[in-house]
Amino acid sequence: MSVILVTGSYDHDIRFWEAWSGICSRTIARTNETGQVNRLAISPDKRLLAAAIYKKVHIYEIASTSSTPFITFDGHNSNITAVCFHSEGKWLVTGSEDCTIKIWDLRSTHLHRNYDNEAPVNDVVVHPNQGELISCDQAGRIKQWDLSENICTHELTPAGDTPMRSITLASDGSCLVAGNNKGKCYVWRINEERSDLPRFQAVTKFQAHGKYLTRCLLSPDVKYLATCSADTTVKIWSISQNYEFKLEKILQGHQRWVWDCAFSADSAYLLTASSDHTARLWKMATGEEERQYKGHHKAAVCCALHDGAG
Repeated sequence: MSVILVTGSYDHDIRFWEAWSGICSRTIARTNETGQVNRLAISPDKRLLAAAIYKKVHIYEIASTSSTPFITFDGHNSNITAVCFHSEGKWLVTGSEDCTIKIWDLRSTHLHRNYDNEAPVNDVVVHPNQGELISCDQAGRIKQWDLSENICTHELTPAGDTPMRSITLASDGSCLVAGNNKGKCYVWRINEERSDLPRFQAVTKFQAHGKYLTRCLLSPDVKYLATCSADTTVKIWSISQNYEFKLEKILQGHQRWVWDCAFSADSAYLLTASSDHTARLWKMATGEEERQYKGHHKAAVCCALHDGAG
């Protein structure tokens, strides 16, 4: 499969779609199971799909037709809000409302490490250097966790105790963007630990949406930021070399909240998932909707796209 496009929904189903035809090619139906699908992640080698489903993470083989996960990670005590793969695909990171961040070993299937965040975790990303995690939480904090030292090394609280909803890191590790519940985005330049400059250097902040922000995501080429919101829109912001964010396009078409988004590897397309039961594919150059993916019976709340090299 050259393009893997997946959505998860409050209807408990996980659906794989043919990107260009819009046809659903596979459904992982979870008819006898409880728990909605919260987040999805595709492994770098395109072999595995990680689905955060309430308090568990199910790992499915993408090439298989089985609806039975071949690994299940069970250890969180509350809703899992974030899931991401390490670049080599050897371990998986999860964040949860139970105030912990956990690292799971995909080879031994055991819990490898546990971090106590002291507040419900809303998002976690792996730094491109693969040696650090960055998380954001319900208490409004952003933290950097050092994987070798096993500690929190930096903490930011840009908006007091306003919950931080979503974070995104540039693919080259150059900057961090965080969005909060009040629709505001904060941007930091990331400096080398060895330099005399602060690790996180605040460069700008701006009001992205008037309503609740659900997701912010930098494009792989770091030229754009996408922000999703309860206001039914997705906004595309261009980023100048000195970190000026300019509103370029507003993607309009979803009828309800937009929960999640994912860029294509070449940054030319954006996939979005919404409470209107649909996922949509947008062409970045025009801001036009290219395709709709219809089949979920309830809100589509998460999506994943992998069309790069496996």
